[in-house]
Amino acid sequence: MHVFLTIDTELAWRHHAAGLDAATVEARSIEPGGVGLAWQLDCLARYGLKATFFVDPMPARVYGIAPFERIVAAVLSAGQEVQLHCHPNWVGASLDDRAAHGSFEMIDLSANAQREMLAEAAALLVNAGAPAPIAFRSGSYSANDDTLAALAANGITYDSSHNGAHHPWPSAIGLPPSRIAPVVRNGVIEVPVTVIEDRPGTWRNFQICALSADEMRAAIDHGIAHGHVATTIVGHSFELATRAGVAANRVHVPRFEALCALLATRRDVAPTAHFADRPPLPLDRDDRPLPASAWRRGKRQAAQLWSNLVAERAA
Repeated sequence: MHVFLTIDTELAWRHHAAGLDAATVEARSIEPGGVGLAWQLDCLARYGLKATFFVDPMPARVYGIAPFERIVAAVLSAGQEVQLHCHPNWVGASLDDRAAHGSFEMIDLSANAQREMLAEAAALLVNAGAPAPIAFRSGSYSANDDTLAALAANGITYDSSHNGAHHPWPSAIGLPPSRIAPVVRNGVIEVPVTVIEDRPGTWRNFQICALSADEMRAAIDHGIAHGHVATTIVGHSFELATRAGVAANRVHVPRFEALCALLATRRDVAPTAHFADRPPLPLDRDDRPLPASAWRRGKRQAAQLWSNLVAERAA
């Protein structure tokens, strides 16, 4: 089983909309609380793991290309890969009017508009020093079948936007919400975000801030035991810090370290991979998510309560 450990790396809209200066927007989005990009790259190196950093270059329209040159250089120099991310709301944004923005959802755009936006985003990413992207994740998982066709038209091989926990909106690709195995669709290989069953018939995505360490361990071991093709994990550049971006989140940081330690112990049966490795991904499987567990869910809800009511306020 291949593990795609992915980090969506972006300037957080909330800091831009709050009117913060450019340096502060970058710091609180990319290096928040001392547990952002640099810390995550160091942690990955300590455990010998591969990760994909899905970088959104669209804010370069507002903030210039320099922040993204710094991001790309840091990721590539650490031996990790950069792939494409995109939040379309940065079209129409400006420093003079922080309320101005384009559509927040990729799926609100026409097929032609999506194709043009993805071409612009890919060009910006390359301009920042990245190799031509071969993989994509849409901001907020907002993608539909037109998005996949637009990616194929732009020469991008993989998409990782399908997320059953956010289906059918804004994750609107025409696949079942329980789909977690890679599949060819509209000319690209869709590598869905892994979900687990939260309650019967409802799904929760495998994201650092969404699952407990016990749930993450159970999901990975479930995939190994059942011969799954892939497990796809999501994090964010700012996710290990408090929402204000000024201190570490005391729940999420240990959770990320626990995940890295777990993946290091499972590397022989669940190695982490880059999309650029083009690992073999059988495309005819119907892998099933980890079934619901009231016990695991209760433990996670207690941890989330601590995170929301204590860890954030104490920072």
